[in-house]
Amino acid sequence: MPVTLTGRDLTIDEVVRVARLGDNITLSSDAKERIDKCRALLDEKVEKREIMYGVNTGIGEFSEVVLTPEQTEEFQRFLIYSHAAGCGEPVPEDGVRAALTSRINVHCNGRSGLRHLVTETLVKMLNRGVTPVMCQRGSVGASGDLSPMAQMALVPMGEGEAFYKGERLPGKVAMEKAGIPTVTYEARDGLAVINGSNVITGMGSLQIHDADRVYRNAQIAATMTMESLNMNTLCFDERLHKARGYPGAVTCAANLRRLVAGSELVGREGQRVQDAYSLRSTPQVIGSALDAFNWSREMFLIELNGVGDNPLFFPEDGDCVTGANFQGTPMAFALELLATGVTTVCVLSERRLNRLMNPALNAGLPAFLTKGAGMMSGLMLTQYTAGSLICENRILCQPAAIGSIPAAADQEDFVSMGMNSAIKGRQILDNSYTILAIEYMAAAQAMDFLKPARPSAASQAAYEIIRETVDFLDDDRPLFDDINRLSEKVRDNTIVNDVENAIGALETSPLQVDRIRYNA
Repeated sequence: MPVTLTGRDLTIDEVVRVARLGDNITLSSDAKERIDKCRALLDEKVEKREIMYGVNTGIGEFSEVVLTPEQTEEFQRFLIYSHAAGCGEPVPEDGVRAALTSRINVHCNGRSGLRHLVTETLVKMLNRGVTPVMCQRGSVGASGDLSPMAQMALVPMGEGEAFYKGERLPGKVAMEKAGIPTVTYEARDGLAVINGSNVITGMGSLQIHDADRVYRNAQIAATMTMESLNMNTLCFDERLHKARGYPGAVTCAANLRRLVAGSELVGREGQRVQDAYSLRSTPQVIGSALDAFNWSREMFLIELNGVGDNPLFFPEDGDCVTGANFQGTPMAFALELLATGVTTVCVLSERRLNRLMNPALNAGLPAFLTKGAGMMSGLMLTQYTAGSLICENRILCQPAAIGSIPAAADQEDFVSMGMNSAIKGRQILDNSYTILAIEYMAAAQAMDFLKPARPSAASQAAYEIIRETVDFLDDDRPLFDDINRLSEKVRDNTIVNDVENAIGALETSPLQVDRIRYNA
């Protein structure tokens, strides 16, 4: 079913459908009318020779240079050429498709002033699988993601490069193969295609979607470890978390109570009165990540349905207003917080892994979860891998959003660097899949030592997927294939899907909490 873009109600799930599943998009009739009405205002102002930034003036430090009518159209072509100055590997195709979807939805608000023909060309490119090649490096995340977006804007002109049906082709060839006529940009068209932080928005929307999966997996993996360690689950009591009042903690505790329900592994002899922080603090820590996630998600929903462009046109008032709605700082902050949340949840995972491995801490399980300690090292080295990835994530969590470097002769003297936030955020998520996969592997190994006692229904569902992917470690063997295969099960949500089929969906958007205070 096509995704209808209105400019007002695009969701992250719809972005994912277009970017990764190849769903088509259509423009609502209202959106088309708004685009045409806005263009009529711009044409009227051009005819009156009113001065408008980026239409009949230069850009950046050259904004005070007024162009002649003869220069106005040709300027749009040179604008795209000059701004296509990035470098490095291409943005992944799903990120490009997400960025295009985001940009088209900006146009649907009818504030950008471009011709409807240009927007429809972008729609056809998405629907027919023409994906521009855009270098990852070069955007500073203000005045839009100008370098990558300019590379994208070359393709509708029949220039640049594009991926089409698995081939990397010249843009003109890709457009011809897809049966899409190329366009010549007229006044305002080129700048309206590139002047927003839409690559950050597109890539970040996908990361919001993927972080949701990380948090679901983290709670399931935590439950398997907690059961294996005979954890005292009193710390999940709803009253405890409502007494403090953080929605994420209340939500996580509720998930954990459902995940552990029916387990024969908790409540065994030797259960502690209070467990270590890495176990006992799980609702508070993952809950904090959920609260941060919810804020980041809201920031991206605002951006997806707002107008990141400059200048903006207001046909109802007859006005053209210049400002800085292209500024990427809102998304940069959201992505930095998302990265911190994912990394912190992974740190907690590694600390639980340590308790499974360490014979002084693991409630009587074999050292490093092997029967042949000394001759065999068991899962010892998997913890090294998790530690290495956590170190990398900590380095990547250094915020790019504080890294402004002025440009354009200090006319653009503060920039968001949000594209760097998006690039490193993707790597942080990739690392997180493996960290959680290693905890899953260890927890399943521990449960095998605890048979015939049965885990909860949720943990059993997860255990079965793990064992379909990774065999019990009896004698030592190379583990890299096991880790990589299980990491894919985390990435593609296979484990979460089976667990949620068994017990119902987990909550990751924090519940609203009635802040009742429980008195002693």
